[in-house]
Amino acid sequence: MQERHIFVLKKLLKRKQQGFLLREVASISRILKVCGEKADKQPEYCGILCEALNICRLPFLKEKVSDELNYAEDVKQFLSRIGYLMRVSDGEVRRQVVETVKSYYSCSAPSKPPLDGTIRLAKPSCQSLRYLHQLLLKPQPTSPGYRLQLLERSDLAKTLFLSLAALEKQPAIKLLLLQTLQMLSSTSDMNCTLMLSVRGAESICLRMNEPDPSGLILFHSSEILWNLLESGNKATVAAQLSSVECAISLKEAFNHALLNTSRHIDLQVRNDLLVLTTLFAENSCALLIESLFANQLVALSTFPELKSHHNLVDKLKLTYNMEDLQMKKLLLNLLVVMSRDPATIPIFKEEQVILALLTLAKPPAIPTEVKPGSRDWSPIQLEELQLQALAVLATVAPLILDHYMSCYGNVALLHLLDWCVRQDGYCGQGHSFHATGGRGSKKAHMRYCIRLMRSVTSLDDKTLNQDLCDQGTIHMLLGLLMQMESTASDEDAVTVEMKSDMQVILSALCESDMHRKELFGTEGVEMTVHYLRRGTSMFYSGLGHNKLLLSTLACVRTCIVGCYTTEDCFLTRDGVLVLLDLLSSSPKCIHGVILATLLELCDNLSTIPHILSWSDSDGWTAPSLLLQVWRREEEELGVSRNQHGGIADPKEPVLARRKVDDAALMSTRDTASAAVLEMQENLIAKIYLIFCRIGFEDLPGLSVKDRVTLSIVKRYLDFKVSEVWDEISHELIREGIRPVTPDEETLRSAQQMSQRIAEAVVAEQEEVLRQHVEEANREEQLMYEEMKSHWRQRQLTAKSWCNYVSKTSNYDILKGIKEKREKHIESIRTETAQEDVGQHHEEVFIGKLIVDPDSDTRGGVNLKVVQTPVMAAAHEEALLASREQQYFKTVHGKN
Repeated sequence: MQERHIFVLKKLLKRKQQGFLLREVASISRILKVCGEKADKQPEYCGILCEALNICRLPFLKEKVSDELNYAEDVKQFLSRIGYLMRVSDGEVRRQVVETVKSYYSCSAPSKPPLDGTIRLAKPSCQSLRYLHQLLLKPQPTSPGYRLQLLERSDLAKTLFLSLAALEKQPAIKLLLLQTLQMLSSTSDMNCTLMLSVRGAESICLRMNEPDPSGLILFHSSEILWNLLESGNKATVAAQLSSVECAISLKEAFNHALLNTSRHIDLQVRNDLLVLTTLFAENSCALLIESLFANQLVALSTFPELKSHHNLVDKLKLTYNMEDLQMKKLLLNLLVVMSRDPATIPIFKEEQVILALLTLAKPPAIPTEVKPGSRDWSPIQLEELQLQALAVLATVAPLILDHYMSCYGNVALLHLLDWCVRQDGYCGQGHSFHATGGRGSKKAHMRYCIRLMRSVTSLDDKTLNQDLCDQGTIHMLLGLLMQMESTASDEDAVTVEMKSDMQVILSALCESDMHRKELFGTEGVEMTVHYLRRGTSMFYSGLGHNKLLLSTLACVRTCIVGCYTTEDCFLTRDGVLVLLDLLSSSPKCIHGVILATLLELCDNLSTIPHILSWSDSDGWTAPSLLLQVWRREEEELGVSRNQHGGIADPKEPVLARRKVDDAALMSTRDTASAAVLEMQENLIAKIYLIFCRIGFEDLPGLSVKDRVTLSIVKRYLDFKVSEVWDEISHELIREGIRPVTPDEETLRSAQQMSQRIAEAVVAEQEEVLRQHVEEANREEQLMYEEMKSHWRQRQLTAKSWCNYVSKTSNYDILKGIKEKREKHIESIRTETAQEDVGQHHEEVFIGKLIVDPDSDTRGGVNLKVVQTPVMAAAHEEALLASREQQYFKTVHGKN
């Protein structure tokens, strides 16, 4: 029976040399299952399996287009069955299984044999059509990506991974399987997920150090781990590697790769293992310390700058090629990752990491030509390592500040900064990540040098900051800031970052020391005012000008405020006016910082006149600007106001809609009052305190709406106190607590007092509006009176002109007017004569002037021109005669 089965199977396989039909895949799968179960006891079936697997390398054949979709599930099961054949102990079967799966991803897979017959166009047309019909009825191969798509959805990758444990005595097949797994993991995310589902990362890590004469198992294992890290779930890989066994395995693999660097592939494996170790350290640095791997890595990171007592480091020989440079950079990066665990700090001190980094970061010598065969870093490599060492120091130095000071870190830092400022012909190459923006200059070195200084000064260590100040750091930074500002035309993101960092350093140094504020002095005030005058035009440029403006405002608060010398210098240079200009033009996000700075400056009484004297081009004054900001803040908070900006509800004069919800939320928490927290979150409290400094009376440039708002500002503190009383009352009611009678009366009176204050403010606002209406009416009446006066003047002018025209055009009218004037003159003479009888003044004629002696004062004589009635009459007669003569000339001229 066995021989008959084998004979039938061989006959079947012989017919399927073109490939398996999709509709037959399920049957073939069952045949493979039966043969696999019998192969261990009956080796004759192994040959059948090998022959079947050889055919499996060919594409599947479809009879209909819909076969690919209809038989997809059968194909998935068939591919999974191929993986299950790895349970057969026969080495040849296992090799065929691995080769078959490998052929799916390889371009060297055997192609489908040509179909029987060839289309010959030379035959008669009827035979050609018949032959073509037969050709179309033959099965066609499936689409190219069909098998790979179904392979990813099958269990093949997981089954192959699990079969690694059964290949301990078959190293050649194991190596072939690792190559296949590498291909599977590099081409599909789903395959990586399947491998990780059976803890593939841990399994590979624990097996990478098995004996291997070829030396390729470690390489393929590291590549598989790398693929799982890139295409799989990074957190899952890290979790699977987080064990002491994996740490020891990584350590042994790295040591082996570190000492066996005869091939380029070994250098790559060494660096890949360092990347995996970095991932391991991000999640389980304690396990590296427990396995003593951390000590070895830290010691290796200080080589060749310092000598080490580790035997492994002593045996290390660097060739200073690109792979060694990559290893050095990975080790430096590993220091940053390991520094997150405080347990590594003693190791850093023991291995003198700070000294090694400072040695690596010292100013380089003038670059020279690299001699062939020289054992040292090239200038380009050294630049990359120097910049990375400075970046690592910015992270590690604050953690080991005592070791940093013992290594004279400030001296080395300032020496490097001084080298960055000097012009000595050094040109940076700018080839690395840390060298961004530093090509052709020392800007990258200066950037990380300043960043390191910022990180150590931010700790507010008195000894360190005093040491920096004693070495002239303040004047050096101020000089750098003004020097860099002179070249602001080519300003980039790196330059703006350095300026901001230097101002942060100055703030940290001068914040708590009056003597350092005096050292900041006039030069620092000029720098600060200069940067403030730049305004906010570049605030949203994306280059960091927003941080620069905030750091400048921080300099005002920490380096100027609190020292009368620098404050007076700041006021003399119109610093307060510049701050108010910023407040009027800057975005809302920095209004809080500006108002806080102004509030602190108001402690100096000389600041008040500067604030009150400010005005902008639109006519805004400082009080009106502050009140405008107040109204905007109330609008954002949702405070209820009427159309004139007054109180709409006296029971809730300053309560915001949002605050009602906050109060209900905080009722269940042990937190501060909502009314108190609101004062910390918005600008209203700062504006109120500024008005308390400058006063509430006789403020310039206030409109009616400003005066209405000012009445609310004046009573803001009373309103906030009443809010706190209301919160106390509501909390007592909510908790079911009844206060004693005196306390209840006090609480009720406080609430009533609050409402009375609000009603008084409302009355004051109404009075302001009434006065404004009356004043507007008066101005309107005056305007109308002026219009009437102008109209009356125009009527009189027109009437005078008509009279003049009638007198000059009609002789009879002119003659009548003359007679009237003569009678009028005669009557005036009579009245004057009667007055002279009662009172006579002594008059002295001087030409046409008459001097009145009675007008003498203090011994002098005031000449007074007296026009007598006779003189007036004579004047009118002369005027009338001239008009009459002009009239006659006109008449005779026409005739």
